[in-house]
Amino acid sequence: MLVSQNLYKKSSKTQKIRCEICANYCKIADGSVGICKQHKNVNGELFDLSYGIVSSLSPDPVEKKPLNHFMPGTFTYSIGGFGCNMTCLHCQNYIISHEYEKFGNGIKILPETIVENALKYNCKSIAWTYNEPTIHLPFNKKTSLLAKSKNLKVIYVSNGYMSTNSLQEILTFVDAFNIDLKSMSEKFYKKVCGADLDIVLDNLRNIYLAGKHLEITNLLINDYNDSLQEIEQLCDFVADELSVDVPLHFSRAFPYYKMRDIEPTDKKILYKAREIAIKKGIKNVYLGNI
Repeated sequence: MLVSQNLYKKSSKTQKIRCEICANYCKIADGSVGICKQHKNVNGELFDLSYGIVSSLSPDPVEKKPLNHFMPGTFTYSIGGFGCNMTCLHCQNYIISHEYEKFGNGIKILPETIVENALKYNCKSIAWTYNEPTIHLPFNKKTSLLAKSKNLKVIYVSNGYMSTNSLQEILTFVDAFNIDLKSMSEKFYKKVCGADLDIVLDNLRNIYLAGKHLEITNLLINDYNDSLQEIEQLCDFVADELSVDVPLHFSRAFPYYKMRDIEPTDKKILYKAREIAIKKGIKNVYLGNI
């Protein structure tokens, strides 16, 4: 499927396409793919290689996203794709994000079928989740607009690494976000995730200012991003630059992908993180994977 024209730019001198779907702004040569491995330059046109192909479909409690303050007690129809625009060493869904060639065949599905399934299972929303949804923006948007025409809400569970243009487009059809704020350390983002912290923080500000429902998840990893100082910095960002009303989820990490040498996060750190957040005035603090 050809990617929306306003999300890439051609360069006649280099025969490369600058993809503007996410904040990596990949410059893709003819016959090559970007970091997410989902967008390919074919004779000067950018194509989404997995348009309409998903890895998983499932009705879930909306609290599983996790969204504890958006239509609580309802079910959301979760859709996962393939690929990612970050390279997190601790990826919890690495099989579909980075090693999907081992996953087996994807599921080909139409937007109409996704919406029909959501209604059949009495879901009140659809959720783009499990892998990074931004990289499949054209398919997600088409499906989401159809869902909204049937009175379904739309959820994005994301790493927050959208381009400026993409975020503005996403804000037109998404009702609620859970953004994974991985760390308050630029070094962590560069070394562990291959990304830029400031872009994520700016996107969080813009999502909040747009009036969208927002919840934040922070996966705490022993000896990487679990210092009390960094937890305090994250809580200060939420309280001072967003709102104390934004729910905050601290989650426990386990050995996964390229971080199989770590120990499961010490539960005491999660309890301490919740204590710090509450002292900072954050009203709704939750712990996950414990």
